[in-house]
Amino acid sequence: MLDLPKKLQGKLSKRKDENALRSLPVSSNLIDFFSNDYLGLSKNNRVFTNAKIILEESNSIANGASGSRLLSGNHKLYSDLENLLADSYNAESALVFNSGYDANLGFFSSVLQRGDVVFYDEFIHASIREGLKLGHAKAYKFKHNDLADLGRQYEKIQQKNPNSEIYIVTESVFSMDGDSPDLKAFANFSSQNSCRLVIDEAHATGCLGTNGNGLVQELGLEQKVFARILTFGKALGCHGAAILGKKGLIVYLINFARSFIYSTGLPPHSIATILAAYNFLLTSDGAANRGKLELVINQFNKAILSNKLDRFFVPSKSAIHCCIVPGNEKVRAISNELQKSGFDVRPILSPTVAQGKERLRFCLHSYNTEQELDDILKLLGTFMNSFEA
Repeated sequence: MLDLPKKLQGKLSKRKDENALRSLPVSSNLIDFFSNDYLGLSKNNRVFTNAKIILEESNSIANGASGSRLLSGNHKLYSDLENLLADSYNAESALVFNSGYDANLGFFSSVLQRGDVVFYDEFIHASIREGLKLGHAKAYKFKHNDLADLGRQYEKIQQKNPNSEIYIVTESVFSMDGDSPDLKAFANFSSQNSCRLVIDEAHATGCLGTNGNGLVQELGLEQKVFARILTFGKALGCHGAAILGKKGLIVYLINFARSFIYSTGLPPHSIATILAAYNFLLTSDGAANRGKLELVINQFNKAILSNKLDRFFVPSKSAIHCCIVPGNEKVRAISNELQKSGFDVRPILSPTVAQGKERLRFCLHSYNTEQELDDILKLLGTFMNSFEA
C-alpha cells in the first residue's frame, strides 16, 4: 500500500504543530455538556418504541431504502413525513434529505444560478459555504447579524446587478455562538427589496416555537421566507433534514439537487424515528421537555452572572453557550480539566473558528440539573483564573 502523499503529510504535520489535529473521541460517562441532543430524544424510550409501532403499522419492515428516492427508495413513510412537515410548519411543501449537510449542499449548489447574487452571514455553517462554492452565484458575506452592513453591501452590489435574483442567507440560531439575528428585520428588508430569504433552522428545530417548530414560525414569518432548512439530528435526536418551501421549489430540487438525486434514501426506520419524535413533541411530555430546557437555559445564564463569567461568554438565549478562550492550547487545557472533573465540554479550535476566537462550547439539555450548572461554572471560573494568572 502506498504511503500518504507528501503534500497531505505536510498538511497533517501543520495541524499537529498548531495543536489543532482532530481525532475521533471515545464515548464517556461524563455529564453531557457537548451533544446536540438538547431534549434527550436520542435516548428516549417512548420515541424508540413508537418508531417500531409506526414501522409495523405501515408494513415498512426493511433494513434499507434500496436505492435513490427517484428509483426504488421512495417508501411510503417519506410522504407521511413530508406531509406532516408541510402541515406543521405552514409550508406548501417539504422535501427530506439524508442530512443537513446534504440539504444545504443540494439547495445552494442547484438553486443559485449564474448572474444571481447571494449575501450570507459571515458565521454561516460550513455546509452552506460548501454549497455556495458549488453554485454559480456571486457570493458576498456581511457582518454577523448586522442588517446595516447587509444594507450597505446590498446598495453597492445591487446597482451593479440591477436585474439579478438576490438571496439573503442566515440562521435562526447560530451553531458556534448560540445567538440569533433579528429575523423580523431581515424578513422585512428582504420583502422591501424583493430578495429571497433563506433561513437554516437547524438549532431551533425542536427547541423554539409552538411545538418546537422553530423561530420563523414563532415570529409568523413563514410567508416571508423563501426556504427553511430543518435538521433532525439535533433536538429531535434522529438523523436527516428537510427543506420547506413552495411546491415549485420542491419540484425543482427533486430534479436538480444532486445530493438528493444521487443518494440512497434513508431507511424506513430513520423516517419512522423522525415521525415518532415529532409525535412526541406534540404530547404533554414533549412540552414539558421544552419547558425544562428553557428553565435550564435561564438558570445557566443566571449562574454565568453570579460567577462573574459574563465577560467571557457570548450572550445567548438558546441551548448553545460559548466561552471565548483564545488559543488552541489554553482552551484545550481548560476542557481537559473540566473533563477530569466529570463534565464533558469540548473545545472548538481554530481553524474551525477564527484564530483568537477559540472557545468552550456548552450545549445545554433538558436533563441537565441546576446543581450541574452551578458546579461546572464554578469550576470554569477557577480554571479560567488559574490559566490567566
